[in-house]
Amino acid sequence: MASDEASALDRAARVLRCGGVVAHASEGVWGLACDPFNRSAVERVLDVKGRDAAKGLIVVAADAEVFADELDVQQDDTAARIRASWPGAVTWVVPTARFPSWITGGRGTVAIRVPAHDQARALAASFGGPIVSTSANRSGETPARTAEEVERTLADEIDYILPGETGARRGPSRIIDAASGETLR
Repeated sequence: MASDEASALDRAARVLRCGGVVAHASEGVWGLACDPFNRSAVERVLDVKGRDAAKGLIVVAADAEVFADELDVQQDDTAARIRASWPGAVTWVVPTARFPSWITGGRGTVAIRVPAHDQARALAASFGGPIVSTSANRSGETPARTAEEVERTLADEIDYILPGETGARRGPSRIIDAASGETLR
């Protein structure tokens, strides 16, 4: 990793640790990241998006072990299927006891993913834990596909745009309910 990239990543992680909101590239769209355990940061993301908190938010991590609490309660075959899909653009809805209601939308489940985007995983690793990652757009609008789109539409409401590029995917991750196997998106 070039020193400029490492410096930008360090800055983004510091912003997250201080309760800020960071825009970052992912597999197919740009995302908004924050600390999932910082209620005011999450509320800022919801305000920026105009999103109802009851919908819940996706949480991403650098590797599957970050989600050991959630995966260890799964049946072995389900946990294996989840792990085999990562890193990838597959989000799984699983039971949780540790994520707060402002992440889960008041349900006993959380949407989790290990992205197939090196920089998105590196951001979570630099932060030191899971991060919220929801599409960078206002609810009902098309997610941003470039840093320029984020700059034009959301720059005044977020704290930092981590320089980067999306992957080749053409849209957001697929979401699957781990209990039923049903594809939700």
